[in-house]
Amino acid sequence: MNKKVAFITGITGQDGSYLAELLLQKGYEVHGLVRKSSYFDTARLDHLYNFEESQNPDLHLHYGDLLDFGSLLSLLERLNPDEAYNLAAQSHVKVSFELPTLTNSIIGNGTLALLECIRILKLKTRFYQASSSEMFGNAPAPQKETTPLVPASPYAASKIFSHHMVNLYRDAYDLFAVSGILFNHESPRRHESFVTRKITKAAASIKLGLSDHLTLGNLSARRDWGYAPEYVNAMWKMLQTEEPADFVLATGRSYSVEDFLRFSFGAVGLEWEKYVTQDPKYLRPLEVDHLLGDACKAKEKLGWEPLIYGEELAKVMVDADLGLLKNGPNTPPHHGRCRL
Repeated sequence: MNKKVAFITGITGQDGSYLAELLLQKGYEVHGLVRKSSYFDTARLDHLYNFEESQNPDLHLHYGDLLDFGSLLSLLERLNPDEAYNLAAQSHVKVSFELPTLTNSIIGNGTLALLECIRILKLKTRFYQASSSEMFGNAPAPQKETTPLVPASPYAASKIFSHHMVNLYRDAYDLFAVSGILFNHESPRRHESFVTRKITKAAASIKLGLSDHLTLGNLSARRDWGYAPEYVNAMWKMLQTEEPADFVLATGRSYSVEDFLRFSFGAVGLEWEKYVTQDPKYLRPLEVDHLLGDACKAKEKLGWEPLIYGEELAKVMVDADLGLLKNGPNTPPHHGRCRL
């Protein structure tokens, strides 16, 4: 029996690495798009693939760019994937204010290029788009699939364009194309520039005597934080349904940045107030105060329900960062394995 073929953009990121791991466990042949650059950050995939000896017959990386339409078209024609997951993005919200055109090019034009490739080639590929809770902006909480989209950043506006294009291609060209509107989801593989990982690594570092302070911006913003491995499982579930549909993925619980500080520093027996200062330079030009998701549709239609969040999530991440710092700065972030 032939293996199913999956194509993942953003495969070297947090979600991409967990998704690749999940699909390999399910017996897929996995292909990932990696942007060509002078430095290849494949640490999140090292436990899946021996890059020096090119060992793993079911995992294949292809150098390319979402904005190089010709090469993307050629690659998808050759792979003819059963499923395609578009996880590539300039995903840092504050950076999107500094690099709005780049953010829009990668997110908006990149998504459109993938959809056009599938349409032109007449592929039967099932397409998943990573939408974002940031699209809701300051719309009243809780937010669900029918909540108005009110972007508060170039990142959010770009995601809304992509979200609408997925719906357009689904309706106009009968593509099996869906969007997962994911609320914040974290893990030990989250990049250190994101606030949750910045907090957990600082808590571990201060506990070990490697640093003595942490500087942040807005501590009152509230977010619905879940566990990334659980969310990629829902991505896969969305492409196994009979009819394509969009789904909000969230825990239904929100915590402030201050709460996450308390959880993280508390996990190592420290009081966060003694070590944390605020600096206005870390504030966004336009803040989003409260994101809280209603994932009832995903629970009903997909049978999906998150299990790890809040204090438990913070502890998972702090424990992983303690291990990372104790074992040396070059230890790859393999913690938080994805399980079926």
